[in-house]
Amino acid sequence: MANLVNAMTVDVEDYFQVSAFESLVAREDWGQHASRVGKNTYTCLELFERNEAKATFFVLGCVAKATPHLIKDILSQGHELASHGYSHVRVINQTRSEFRDDIVLTKKILEDIGGQPVTGYRAASYSICAKTPWAYEELLQAGYRYSSSIYPIRHDLYGDPYAPRFPFAELEGAFTEIPVTTARWLGRNWPAGGGGYFRLLPYPYSKSALNSVNATDKMPTVFYFHPWEIDPHQPKITGAPLKTRVRHYSNLHRMLEKLDRLTRDFSWSRLDSLIDFENNSFKIQQPS
Repeated sequence: MANLVNAMTVDVEDYFQVSAFESLVAREDWGQHASRVGKNTYTCLELFERNEAKATFFVLGCVAKATPHLIKDILSQGHELASHGYSHVRVINQTRSEFRDDIVLTKKILEDIGGQPVTGYRAASYSICAKTPWAYEELLQAGYRYSSSIYPIRHDLYGDPYAPRFPFAELEGAFTEIPVTTARWLGRNWPAGGGGYFRLLPYPYSKSALNSVNATDKMPTVFYFHPWEIDPHQPKITGAPLKTRVRHYSNLHRMLEKLDRLTRDFSWSRLDSLIDFENNSFKIQQPS
């Protein structure tokens, strides 16, 4: 395997807050569902500490507001705190002014709790796209330095297979976008950066794909997952279509073990430590 430091990221949202359930669980009804995000995130923190991994936690503003102790513990363990928006609304479903209010509010909540600047952002369901050309301008104006809101794959709910695979500049170099990792095989991009693909596909596939990026592209990888993905005992959301149920619930019981292997097989750090903001590129680092 190539010996590079990679970026681990965690999208901190609860099981009932995911985009796949937004037509089944209204935001005004979120309080009726038992929250499990705190317990699951602490399990992630324990895993990272055990395997000496650091990460960037993209946290929903509403989650941070409800669990300020969790935010402080994330920071106290040396991880990066970043914004995932306030209540997991896709950017394509917001007006420009709604998006502005959302990112400003979430940044303030996170910074007030954590006492540190928040410079990173990830859109719900990777929803920054050609339909939202103003998003980067608003993020820069609000004080963010980078986004990780694009997955360069073809998917029915998100993704842009024509986007760059590695960090690129926006706004004449004033802002940096960091796509989630894909491997390039047979003339196309293949998902390698985590999420449901990591749960659904055998572990050797993910290990091979990430190692390919390290060794062939000579680039760090950006991996992501959600705390609810390690929780096989989460309450079931009724009424979901079969495809949604398969995507959400498959292999939850195997996820923690796979993450344990992943964090032992590769070196992981927080995303902001791997960004060369001056050149809108990755810093290539060897494990110490």
